Amino acid sequence: MLLAHRIKLDPTLEQHDYFARAAGTARRVWNWALAEWQRQVAAGIRPKAIDIKRQFNRIKYLDPDWLDAEGQPWLRNIHRDAHAQPFANLAKAWRRYFEQRRAGKPAHPPRFKKRGRCRDAFYVANDKFRLVGAKVVLPKVGAVALCESLRWTGKIQGASVVREADHWFLSIQVDVSEIDARLRRTGDGVIGIDLGVSCAATLSTGEKVQAPRPLKAALRSLRIRSRRQSRKLEAAETIAGINGRIPKATRLPVSKNRTKGAKGLARLHARIVRVRQDFTHKLTTRLCRENQTVVIEDLNVSGMLANHKLARAISDVGFHEIRRQLRYKAARYDTKIVLADRWYPSSRLCSGCGVRKGELALGERVWTCGSCDAFHDRDVNAAINLQRLATGALAARTALPVAG
Repeated sequence: MLLAHRIKLDPTLEQHDYFARAAGTARRVWNWALAEWQRQVAAGIRPKAIDIKRQFNRIKYLDPDWLDAEGQPWLRNIHRDAHAQPFANLAKAWRRYFEQRRAGKPAHPPRFKKRGRCRDAFYVANDKFRLVGAKVVLPKVGAVALCESLRWTGKIQGASVVREADHWFLSIQVDVSEIDARLRRTGDGVIGIDLGVSCAATLSTGEKVQAPRPLKAALRSLRIRSRRQSRKLEAAETIAGINGRIPKATRLPVSKNRTKGAKGLARLHARIVRVRQDFTHKLTTRLCRENQTVVIEDLNVSGMLANHKLARAISDVGFHEIRRQLRYKAARYDTKIVLADRWYPSSRLCSGCGVRKGELALGERVWTCGSCDAFHDRDVNAAINLQRLATGALAARTALPVAG
């Protein structure tokens, strides 16, 4: 089992500068490789990532585009893994694109990466770094302090240095054996989970788990900071004499004030992500650790996001991320995940007598069964029905497919 441990780094100013240059190198090599791939396709050549990589290796120390002002190849100051891995990533991206197209799924081809609009990261092979206590020894920069030690034991497959706002993280991929990856489960229950907007998760036990909804909490501050940054950008455009859309390859004057505002805005976005991830990890770990079987609905999240009135609230809870974490954590806790059919009427089915209610509007949070007069909370009723679907109490009666 392949697991990744993301550890915060504490680099010096020189190491911080190298990380930024290495990430920029990876981005520039990706753009060069993608442009060459597209050029070969237009010329009727079937491109291969390994051939494009060999072509790049022949010119990277000779081509004027890859030389500094003194005519020296600046790539020699960056470790080769940073400008070798983008070719493998590009091949993987094209492969995934064609697989999704063949499967009839929405897909878009690989795109060019723009500075400030993409994730800053670069790859380090497993034989190019080593962990020494609370430090990691990376090529070109030496020892970098870690905020914690590696959590798992196993064969290290590789690592990536990633920037989030103004902090750098080391994501280490570790191949953990099935025995070492297995965690002890504390319960053997069967639980149904109804995901929602008002409550992130309603359990079949009647418990309702409220989501922190960090985006909603920080939305006002986010808008204020964004408007401030927009005004600073408009001022830079005025100084540069630009009226309207900024032409390509135009460098606006960079002020310390605008840089400071951009970092503050990035830190706010990063905090929103961290709060949401903390909640999601704690919820999914608890559900897998305390139950033998977890039942969730196979929600069409992309279709739900098309409703612009609910899209922000749904994204703030993170339906897809909850499901993704449940699936990989279930393997570690030996927990079974059951996906109820997308069209299973969990909310409209009476958990007492099994009679289906005709219509149930989205605003009706409670309803009374016309057959047995049972009073139901919409979300709790749905969670109970999902639980019984796994145990078989309602599966035979409704004869609806269950995927798991």
